[in-house]
Amino acid sequence: MAMVGLFWVTPDTVYVGSPPAADGSCVRLTADGVEAVNAEGSQAWSWSGLRSMVVEDVPMEGPLGRAAGLFGSMLSAVAGAFLGEGPPRMTLRLETENGSEEVTVYSAAAGGYGARETALSQNLLARFVAGTADPGAVQAWGRDHGSERTPKPRVREALLHAWAGESSRPA
Repeated sequence: MAMVGLFWVTPDTVYVGSPPAADGSCVRLTADGVEAVNAEGSQAWSWSGLRSMVVEDVPMEGPLGRAAGLFGSMLSAVAGAFLGEGPPRMTLRLETENGSEEVTVYSAAAGGYGARETALSQNLLARFVAGTADPGAVQAWGRDHGSERTPKPRVREALLHAWAGESSRPA
């Protein structure tokens, strides 16, 4: 499994945030749209039925980066085991033809997400909704590379640009 921006990519599935939590809750991106699974059941929205989609409450990487955040995430995991807390929650806000919907997704990034990858991920979500990017490109990458380790930051940024149909720009 590999994390690229706000996405967790496996050979079979593309998730927003983390892969399924202990209770099975997750948000998947498919060729047809977005599927949210939680304790109450599942909901699905087609790409054509969405007006916008954005992830809110994204935990941001601290000034020392993900490496320093690893220690904090280990402490958080230990505390969570004793206090019953899980990873940080984020909100996926969907604007549909019928109004606004909110879905809880969990962070997969130890120490938070980088600002640049977050912005590129939000742009990619907007392009999926607009129909100017294809989630199938992420799924294809997952089939070919989803069992590998998470790529380095520059590679992740280049992937997000490519999936959005943009040429990769130097940082």
